[in-house]
Amino acid sequence: MAPSLDGLVLAPVADQSAGQVGTRTRFAYHEQGGAIWAEYRGGDIVRGHLVGTRAGDRLDFRYVQLRTDGGTACGHCVSTVVELPDGRVRLEETWEWESGPGSGTSVVEQVTAHAP
Repeated sequence: MAPSLDGLVLAPVADQSAGQVGTRTRFAYHEQGGAIWAEYRGGDIVRGHLVGTRAGDRLDFRYVQLRTDGGTACGHCVSTVVELPDGRVRLEETWEWESGPGSGTSVVEQVTAHAP
């Protein structure tokens, strides 16, 4: 199993469409006893929260966010936790909006002092 997410900061490796997370968005993760949660902000996101569970290397969570245009959105995401060769963590995500149409995939990786 990949390492705990507790205390890690992750960022998308690519921008999504406007109003969604992008490379300037930062996720601050927490993990305890199978529960995961995170706060996120940056780019088009003023404030976002996610909460869910972890079973092995699989995350299953709901997210809600406030955008800079004043709109809100929410959805569901399932992610696979992968440990990279350099020891950092990557999440390979499949998500879908619940507040409107749309779905997709994304990748977020751990940000360290050595990796912007």
